[in-house]
Amino acid sequence: MTNPVILSVLAHPDDESFGMGGTLALYAQKGYDVYLVCATRGEAGEVDPEHLKGFSSIAELREGELRCAAEHLGLKGVYFLGYRDSGMPGSPDNQHPEAQVSHSVEDVAGKVVKHIRELKPDIVLTFDPIGGYRHPDHIHIHQATVLAFEKAAEATFHPEAGAPFQPGKLYFHTFPRGFLKLAVKLMPLFGQNPRKFGRNGDIDMQSIAEVNFPTHAKVDIGPVQALKAAASACHASQGGIGMRRGIMGLFIKLFGEHEAYMQAYPPIAKNWKVKKDLLA
Repeated sequence: MTNPVILSVLAHPDDESFGMGGTLALYAQKGYDVYLVCATRGEAGEVDPEHLKGFSSIAELREGELRCAAEHLGLKGVYFLGYRDSGMPGSPDNQHPEAQVSHSVEDVAGKVVKHIRELKPDIVLTFDPIGGYRHPDHIHIHQATVLAFEKAAEATFHPEAGAPFQPGKLYFHTFPRGFLKLAVKLMPLFGQNPRKFGRNGDIDMQSIAEVNFPTHAKVDIGPVQALKAAASACHASQGGIGMRRGIMGLFIKLFGEHEAYMQAYPPIAKNWKVKKDLLA
């Protein structure tokens, strides 16, 4: 018998660790084959000069950070789609001809479906419909992954990408809305504006907390906290070393270590209960 396969499809180096890193590490530790498809190499990320020593570009640096994280998470393989980081709306990177969002959703889905058909995952994981915090690349790869999942078993959809195959389940990683709403209320007490959160102050936490997604599965990542922390620390250029400090570190300590998911396929039954295992 072969091991169950999980495929995570994300946009940038660090998405795998800061978001669903605990889930990836947990299932890898259980003996599952866990793979990552990353659409870009994070070229638009802001990087302090000291982090670039020994690297020819931001892309080379961030790919190295991702491969470091993959070792800690226990990933069996990492694949890049070769697009360029699109940056946030209004930035010059968003207009670059090689930016991920400059390519059609179907074009990106064609590359994603190739990996689905080759790896034959039981479960596919990606961002929620607003990409976690509305990053254009996150939303774009979400849409491409959904399309690839829906069309993977259709022989006429990108036939050059391999033989048809239908994965069993599709989940969207989400942040529990109760957690986010409480965080928004508490942030001003720590001197932080919930409308201007993050390294560059370009994340509107308040508007994100107002979008409700159901939690169909909640994975306890307590046993692999150290692995997620180590993987996050690999992304030093993006502040990974400090992820467990400050206000977010306090929230983690208060509310425990869980990662939440919305089940997109198969459809949820009317009498559903929150699952603890994505394969259940």
